[in-house]
Formats: sequence, structure tokens, C-alpha cells
Amino acid sequence: MGAVAFLGILVAMPVLMAGRLWAGQAAAAPQTATLPQAGGAVANGGPELGVVMDRLVAVVNGDVILESDVDEERRFEEVQPFRSGPVFTRDRIVERLIDRTLILQQAALEPEESVADKDVDAQIATLRKDIPACKQYHCETDDGWKKYLGDHRFTEEEFRARWKLRMQLLKFIEVRFRSGIRITDAEIKAYYDKTMLPEYVKRNVTPPKLDTIQKRIEEVLLQQEVGALLQDWLKSLRAQGSVRILVPGEVTP
Repeated sequence: MGAVAFLGILVAMPVLMAGRLWAGQAAAAPQTATLPQAGGAVANGGPELGVVMDRLVAVVNGDVILESDVDEERRFEEVQPFRSGPVFTRDRIVERLIDRTLILQQAALEPEESVADKDVDAQIATLRKDIPACKQYHCETDDGWKKYLGDHRFTEEEFRARWKLRMQLLKFIEVRFRSGIRITDAEIKAYYDKTMLPEYVKRNVTPPKLDTIQKRIEEVLLQQEVGALLQDWLKSLRAQGSVRILVPGEVTP
């Protein structure tokens, strides 16, 4: 996977609630959570029965990832306006959630100023215009937007919280990695000459002049650098920490 694609994948953020009930039980949590049936013990005096509520998928430095997180991430991905690349398998979603949990843990140690509510509202307003499927729902109306989110099993409050977290972690990644990167004019020209021009020639299209797209090329190169640094950092976090993926049927010790 390319660095830019990886960065785009990584920042489609879910909400991993640090304070939920499971968080303090990672070392001893069973693979399934159960809810006793109403009425307590069954009529014949046998033990209480349970209904499977969720499954433990992975444990990352004591924080858990549940099957419901995998489902939410899949649904959240469906809401993205510019999805590209291969369809995500369950295994790839789990890996993405592990990486995201590692970033969340580090972000908690280096808190940044919260994203302003007006910025969140502005992005969501743009999102409502950019999602192709929103046209048939008329997402420009509040009822249409609510119906669209409801069909993906999100409330407006849930989706807004997830999008705000996405923006917050993007900001964290930007501050941590991007500030130290410098793209030179020589690198920009090399990308223009070796990557862009051949594409225009192949398509028999007149290329734009370098000075008109220099900023766009710089942004692409910045994203590539950030993506590469991010991948190396995540590998280091995995090596230094404790990451365990459970297979179906496995129970944590």
C-alpha cells in the first residue's frame, strides 16, 4: 500500500472510547460479553443463560478492540465521499483499528488544543455536499441527512463525534510529523518532470506549467513523507508495545 493511500486509510477515524467498561478488564476479559436473560435463573433451576453481545478482537497495550468496533469502522468507511482502492477485508480493518488505537494512546500523552466546533460543522456541511449517495437522500436538508446517517446506523451525534475525532487525530499527525518536513524546489521539479509530464504525454494532453501547480505537487510530496514517517513510527510502537490479535474461539488468559 502506498504512503498516501495508507495515510488516507488511517485517518478515517472511529471512536475508541478509552473509558468504557472493557478497558479496565483487558487482561482478564472473556472473549464474549453476555447479558443474562430476563428473570434470572431458568424455570428448571439451571444456571442463567446469556446472549452474546460482543466479541473481543484484539488487545493493544491493555485497550481492547471489539467486533462492534470492526462493524462501526466498516460502516464509517461506507460514508466516506472519496473512497478508492481495494475493498477492506475484516483483517485489514482490524489492522487499521490497531494502528489507530496506538495513535490514540500516543495522542493522549501529547494533548493538542481541541478542534473548534465551527471547523467540525464546516467540514460536515461540505461532506453533505460531497457524498455521492447524498443526492438521492437530499442531505442538504436536515431530515435527509438524518435519514442517510440512520441507514448507516449512525445518529447525528455519533457521526459528529467520530468526525471530530478524525479531525483531531489528523491535527496530531500533522503537528508531530509534517512540521519538520521541507520539500525543496528541486524535489518539486523532479516530480513534475518524472511523474506528471509522462502522464500528460501518455494521455496526449497539454500539461499545465509548473508554477501553476507547484503548491499541489508540494502537498503530494508532503503527504508521501508524512505517510512514510507514520508507517515507521507505527512499526516502532508495535515493536515496543503489546499487540495481540485473537482468533475466533480464543479466550484471553
